[in-house]
Amino acid sequence: MKKFLVVVDMQKDFVDGALGTAEAVAIVPNVAEKIREFDGKIFVTYDTHFEDYLDTAEGGKLPVEHCVKGTDGWRLNGDIERALRGKDYTQVEKLTFGSVDLPWLIEDAADGDDFEIELVGLCTDICVVSNAILLKAAFPETPISVDASCCAGVTPEKHAAALSTMESCHIDVK
Repeated sequence: MKKFLVVVDMQKDFVDGALGTAEAVAIVPNVAEKIREFDGKIFVTYDTHFEDYLDTAEGGKLPVEHCVKGTDGWRLNGDIERALRGKDYTQVEKLTFGSVDLPWLIEDAADGDDFEIELVGLCTDICVVSNAILLKAAFPETPISVDASCCAGVTPEKHAAALSTMESCHIDVK
């Protein structure tokens, strides 16, 4: 069985930049270790915005410029970047919370074989849950899990709520 790891938005702006939190900083060592120990294909999502972010629907609801392509905040956290060196991974830029391309990239990588998916990253209550549910909808019979120790939400309460929501959708929370 093939194994895929989805590393969601471990970018500087979400870790210790414009939208960073102490909880996000705290999971970096766990995520880096998960990547280093993982034996399989990795997909790394990048929240990707542009100079007009504040004029978008998302920018109207979250008026904090972040993850503008090409800026330092858009880049991966340095520890995550180092953990990925030498790994088989695909960068997936996404313009919104969930990547509609991710299921098709995973299906292509599976090449007809059975597979399982694990997700880690930021933010549990926005982009992790969005991608997990998209993947569960695309692959309802596939084992999909989230490592809670490798995720952080906007707040600890929202992190817990998102984990509960994912469990309700039959996504395994480790």
